[in-house]
Amino acid sequence: MKLVAAVLAAGSARRFGSDKLSATLAGEPLVFHAIRAARAAPVERVIVVAHPRLNTGDWPDRPPVDVVRLESAALSQSLKAALDAALQSNGLLDGLFVFLGDMPRVPHEAAGRLAGILGPAYAALPRQGGRAGHPVLLSARAFADIALLKGDAGAGKLLRARDDDVVFDECSDPLIHADVDRPEDLSRMTGGSWFRES
Repeated sequence: MKLVAAVLAAGSARRFGSDKLSATLAGEPLVFHAIRAARAAPVERVIVVAHPRLNTGDWPDRPPVDVVRLESAALSQSLKAALDAALQSNGLLDGLFVFLGDMPRVPHEAAGRLAGILGPAYAALPRQGGRAGHPVLLSARAFADIALLKGDAGAGKLLRARDDDVVFDECSDPLIHADVDRPEDLSRMTGGSWFRES
């Protein structure tokens, strides 16, 4: 199975009040953690879609990390840019993982389980407590639909329209939901209390 991972990190972070993806978590910028989770997936390449000023780090060895700089904060534009870069670099793909730059604690083993259950489905997602989380694995069947997205619509819009064609990995880890929107979210995550308070 030929897979690529996208890390979407071009957002404006208005609710955070500053560049949240550069905020420090465990001594590193938030986005570094998301990139590391994406590299732990069974992928041939990682595409980071980042705003022009974001430090995305240096990532030697495999899988290689490519960075696409994007001025637009629209989620649809980020997803399209990631898919375009993935197809240009790797040709025909079986699927695209979608990681979010503000979700630094995604369990590293989650992506491998999704790849194992995707089969002929449109997409595969982890689910905990009845709620779907991240990362999302979109099959190649979703690629044409990505091209039609507009504005701030992302993979969620596609999945809501195809809920009978999505498979779930039922898991017990609430960190598949843990995103950072506000400074207090980062403080709770740093203190290890996110999963107890959310």
